[in-house]
Parts: sequence; C-alpha cells; structure tokens
Amino acid sequence: MGRRQPESGWPNRVGGTGRAGGAPPAGQGIRSRKALAEFVGTAFLVAAIIGSGIAAARLSPDDVGIELLENTLATAGALAAIIFAVGPVSGAHLNPVITLVDRFFGTTSTKDALTYVVAQFAGGVTGAIAANTMFGDAVISLSTRHRASGPHLLAEVIATFGLVLIVFGLAGSGRSHLAPFAVGAYIAAAYWFTSSTSFANPAVALGRMCSNSFAGIAPGSVVPFMGFELIGGAFGASCVAVLYPQIRRSARHVVVAQEEAA
Repeated sequence: MGRRQPESGWPNRVGGTGRAGGAPPAGQGIRSRKALAEFVGTAFLVAAIIGSGIAAARLSPDDVGIELLENTLATAGALAAIIFAVGPVSGAHLNPVITLVDRFFGTTSTKDALTYVVAQFAGGVTGAIAANTMFGDAVISLSTRHRASGPHLLAEVIATFGLVLIVFGLAGSGRSHLAPFAVGAYIAAAYWFTSSTSFANPAVALGRMCSNSFAGIAPGSVVPFMGFELIGGAFGASCVAVLYPQIRRSARHVVVAQEEAA
C-alpha cells in the first residue's frame, strides 16, 4: 500500500540516505523492509484469527455464536492495530488481492508485487504455526473443515469485492488515514453478513488450512476460495475504477500512506 520509490516502483517517501561500502542498493533495502513488514503483519493477522478461534472453541464450546463473536472481535482489533504498526513501512496490504489490485492500478512494479505476495503467503503459514504451537496443537495440522459450497464461494466474491471497494475507495477519496478503522470494521461486519465468514484473503486461506481448528479450512476448499477471492478482487477493482477515475494517481496511499523512515 504504498508510495513510489524510484528504484522499486513505489512512491517516494520512504527513504534511504544512500549507501556506503558494500551496502546493498537503496531500492533493495527498501524492498526488504517492505517484505518484512508484510510477512510480520500477515503472520500476526493469521495468528490472531486462528489463535482466537482456538481460544473461543475452548472457552465457549457449546455456543458457536459466542465463539464466532469472540473470533470476530479479536480479528478486527488485531487487524486495525497491525495496519497502524506496519502501514508506515509497507502500506499494510497483508493480502495478495490488495497487492494485485494495486499493481493493476500501476502503483507498484511487478517485482515489488511478487515480493509482497511471497511474503504474505509465508507470513500466513508462519502465523498458523505460531497459533497452533501457542495452544499446544500440532505445529501443522491440516483442517478437515470443508467450506467450498456454492453459497460460500459467492460469499467470498462479495466479501473480497467489498474489501477492495473499502480500501481503494478510501485511497481514491483521500481518506486512507481512516483505513485501519474502516478495514477492521468491515471485516468484523463481513464475518457475520457473509456465509463464509469473510476470508477475502488468499494468504489467510492458506494459513487457515494449516490448522484443524475453529478457523480452519480443508485443503480441497482452499483453491476454490482463492479463485473466487480473485474474482471478487477483479470486480472490486473495476467498480473502483469507475467510481474514482483518478485512482491511478491516489492509489499510492493504499492501504495507508507510507511515512518517511530512516
């Protein structure tokens, strides 16, 4: 979600001070910091989703509604906080769909987009491992929870469409500073108004596959979920392009604007 660097295609406010001796080029160092931010941010997000799901199932084993409420509140709160924390470095995409839409609008280069996506998927799996381990479960336990029904896949299209609309609509209207609150609130709501509980994120889907818990998803459901999330992202990008024709100029503030950093 970012701002362009001459070396890497990102908008230029994150900044280096040059390099000395055998130090890597400034663009490489900036890209590495952005990738680390995406990795850590996505890992914490998935850990929050899975960990709170495990805790909810143990604390409220006989009430699925309360379990979902507990999972929702923890996820939304963690998501907003993570965006605040890593947004100034990478923009806090935390989601391959957001990164690909950002690439579509020309804000980032293909190389940077690929770096982000790899970091996000790696972070998703790492977050699952962390959550499983914290709660004494197997480090990786593939979920048996099948979710890929027609209604659930439609829900993923709608959920991802809405997420893209929120993120890029805020950028297009110059209100990206509200993104942590708006994105957290949207995901909290979408947990309840979509039948799939709003994954809306391929990296999260991959991570949740690695935990046979309340938040898990069976391997056979992951690829369909990812595919329909990409479809929802494409619909969302098309809608944003019509609503905000200037988006190619303002998308550099997605999800939040990056700040100058030493």
